[in-house]
Amino acid sequence: MASEGGLDVQVRWVEGLQFVGRAETSGAAIVLDGAPEHGGFGSGPRPMETLLLALAGCTAMDVISILQKKRQKVTGFRVYAHGDRAEEHPRRYTRIKLEFVVRGWDVEEEAVARSIELSQTKYCSVTASVNAEVTYTYRIEQEQVPQE
Repeated sequence: MASEGGLDVQVRWVEGLQFVGRAETSGAAIVLDGAPEHGGFGSGPRPMETLLLALAGCTAMDVISILQKKRQKVTGFRVYAHGDRAEEHPRRYTRIKLEFVVRGWDVEEEAVARSIELSQTKYCSVTASVNAEVTYTYRIEQEQVPQE
């Protein structure tokens, strides 16, 4: 099912609500599973959790790459994602809030803010693909400059 210029994945059913997804380009695999109360085994993330992981991962890769190009001294970096879902089916995300936590020394607030803005408005294809309001906050945890 290869498509010109696109990306391809496959999902193979194992049992219950457990599936193994494989990305054709990278060959990487992930177990997807439903909630035990719905027939799953809880052995992997649920599809809607995977969507949040994809969004957090996409923007994280953008932001850390930009911060590195800006020569920021980042020693730790996390992105938290929280999604609010509609009450009615298909229970899509209506709002997603991202929180970026950057740790390092002499990390410039302007560099962090601009890196996140660029990711969210220009580079992150997952953000551009979701039909939800995506907002974000960030904080910087400054460390002491290491003694040499």
